[in-house]
Amino acid sequence: MSAIAGMEQHPRARTLLAFLAAAALAVTPLLLSAPTTQAAPAGPGADVVVGARPVVLVEDGDTAAVTVTVQVADNAVLAEPVRVRWRTGSGTATVDADYVAGSGTLTFAAGTPSGAERTLTVQTRNSTAGETAETVRVALESGDAVVSTEPTVVVRAHDLPYLDERLPTEERVADLVGRMTLREKAGQMTQAERANVAGDPAVVTELGLGSVLSGGGSTPADNTPAGWADAIDGFQTRALATRLQIPLLYGVDSVHGHGNLAGATILPHNIGLGATRDPGLVARAERMVATETRATGIPWTFAPCLCVVRDDRWGRTYESFGEHPALASVLGTAAVRGFQGKHLDSNRSVLATAKHFVADGDTAYGTGEGEYPVDQGVTQQSRAHVEAVDLPPYVAALGAGVGSVMPSYSSMDWTDDGLGNPVKMHAHDELLTGWLKDEHGFDGFVISDYQGIHQIPPLADDSPTTGQIVTAVNAGVDMFMEPSQFERFHTRLVAAVHDGEVAEERIDDAVSRILAAKFELGLFEEPFADRSHAGKIGSDQHRAIARKAVAASQVLLKNDDAALPLDSDASVYVAGRNADDVGNQAGGWTGTWQGWSGEVTAGTTILEGIQAAAGDVTFSEDASASTAGADVGVVVVGETPYAEGYGDVGGPEWAWDPADGGVPREEKSMALQPGDVEVVERVCAEIETCVVLVVSGRPQVVTEQLGSIDALVASWLPGTEGAGVADVLFGERRFTGRLPVSWPRSAEDPVVNVGDAGYDPLFPFGWGLSTGGRGSHVDQHRLALQDEVLDPVEGVPPAASRAIATSDEAMLEGRTRRAHDILTAALTR
Repeated sequence: MSAIAGMEQHPRARTLLAFLAAAALAVTPLLLSAPTTQAAPAGPGADVVVGARPVVLVEDGDTAAVTVTVQVADNAVLAEPVRVRWRTGSGTATVDADYVAGSGTLTFAAGTPSGAERTLTVQTRNSTAGETAETVRVALESGDAVVSTEPTVVVRAHDLPYLDERLPTEERVADLVGRMTLREKAGQMTQAERANVAGDPAVVTELGLGSVLSGGGSTPADNTPAGWADAIDGFQTRALATRLQIPLLYGVDSVHGHGNLAGATILPHNIGLGATRDPGLVARAERMVATETRATGIPWTFAPCLCVVRDDRWGRTYESFGEHPALASVLGTAAVRGFQGKHLDSNRSVLATAKHFVADGDTAYGTGEGEYPVDQGVTQQSRAHVEAVDLPPYVAALGAGVGSVMPSYSSMDWTDDGLGNPVKMHAHDELLTGWLKDEHGFDGFVISDYQGIHQIPPLADDSPTTGQIVTAVNAGVDMFMEPSQFERFHTRLVAAVHDGEVAEERIDDAVSRILAAKFELGLFEEPFADRSHAGKIGSDQHRAIARKAVAASQVLLKNDDAALPLDSDASVYVAGRNADDVGNQAGGWTGTWQGWSGEVTAGTTILEGIQAAAGDVTFSEDASASTAGADVGVVVVGETPYAEGYGDVGGPEWAWDPADGGVPREEKSMALQPGDVEVVERVCAEIETCVVLVVSGRPQVVTEQLGSIDALVASWLPGTEGAGVADVLFGERRFTGRLPVSWPRSAEDPVVNVGDAGYDPLFPFGWGLSTGGRGSHVDQHRLALQDEVLDPVEGVPPAASRAIATSDEAMLEGRTRRAHDILTAALTR
């Protein structure tokens, strides 16, 4: 299959080109500021347009102020007067009982600048009892200009139990669900993509959409905090034009920061956070991400990923905290608490999503979807294995109160009853309803992955089919991410209920879960963006948190003759393609879905961090410049950006970001790229002290180069704060990071996990040298063993690897004495 075909077979990729084409669309106010310079007069006709905001909200009994704006071509001034006649008309409100009928004429005199405003008013009447929202349409007519938009005045719902914040959430939900029609319920279960509703936001009202998302790279035209908040508030206004005024729940993949937002603070990806082994730091870092995300009007993130990665050839390896369930449990729980905080209605909290349920990191190589060798593949394990390895992080996240869960694209094929009958996770009622909701009491809601139900067999050209919808709803999926086919989904879901294929009780359960989250988030009280923390986005304070996380994520694998820390007075020669590239060090899910090399967002590169720490720095990306006089060489190599599917080793190559220019990206590998090897070998041969940093989303095999390298560092994907890497290189902070995954010896045999028979990695799970400071007794024993066993050419011998990995496993499981005994025994051999 060609690369183009590979792109087409992924649901995200199939719609990416549409997103790029629609990237300029945004929900923006019709009201524009007046021009700052006097322009030539314009006559009436098609070059003069009048209009108003499409929805004007007003409290019952108050006066609605409707602003009408004139727009003149080329920002000219009016050459002739423009008269706009208006009158109240049709709607759901009753004249006299609910509002006072009105009419009149607004006049824009000759010489009026483009963007000028006139205001009309509509007086509403107090109601003596609680009511749902009612509408008053205002008709605009003009013989002097084109009328672009006619406003609707929405008299807000009031004095109903579900609007009473003093009542328990359960009572509010029950009252609201009891008032809803089937179509309204189906709307709450439907999620559309921003780019597909921005051009016609009225569909939010028409279908009563429950949610809108921004996929990777889907941004408003004004990609600023204010631009995001304005766009989302525009969608929210449309949601509040519905009868029950149920607010919209907007979601985004803030998987290592608000990656779509230009200038956001970008953290290390989860694999780097896994190396920190610091749940407090992870919680604080995700709290920062939640603050930046919610300040743009978004109360929901599709994070954290709780996958336990078992094959590092998987393109989502970096989204995992590590290969051991205890590590993913501890740090996944910390992430959930950081995102959600103590109170979801805080302007620093977002609803978290535990994903991808379950075992997406445990699929068998060669079973992937389409061209993907691993991604969206089949987990071929026993129930006992999944219970022991893949499910523990979800148990922990449920204990932390995670609000939503996202199923995996992958399938489950239990070995207990023989292979050959895989079931897609989006259709797996045993796990979604049985394990998750019934056995473990999950009371949040399940959100499908991006067109995830389209992969439920039998496949069809008109997905989602009724069969796919029925299967997924009955299996336990509550909300459906249908970026482009949301109208089809809505229509077919309603029909399926009418036909008896889905019980309305199941619909009520799904809707109740969704509404409960909206109530807990405080969206009924304050549906619009709280922008009070917008000034903190990308701030020095937030970047300092990320910088600390970067420093803590660095894993020192080798350090011969105390090559690190470096002396700030040394002459430093820096080389390698990842030394001065924010895009490469941020990785996928930054700027766009797959990310890209180059200036993807604001940040500090590793080179810039080194230049700030040392006075004498020479940079040559390909090491072609002379190395004469250099005291130390720092070579920064590794991977270029990728995300799911296209990041699989042996998978298709991405070529569809604007930065790619249609040129496929390099083939993914567990080994260093040939160009990286050349730079490492050149610098390490010419400079006495050679330090190599590997910037990557998974281990890169360096076995053949290890002997020539004095200090080797796993830098992972540090994000925007490359200065955090320099902090440990120059001793401002000590190295404390430890491997969250085993580092393989061979790219041909890369699958190695703690507990495997014949466990023999180059560096084991839990490995990490230090550059000073004191730790616990267990840490001291581990460090002593590491110093004793590390061979500068061959790495770590198998017996020592097993001791270090199993002791670390024991520590993660809270068995400190066992960890101590394992290390003590290894030291005395």
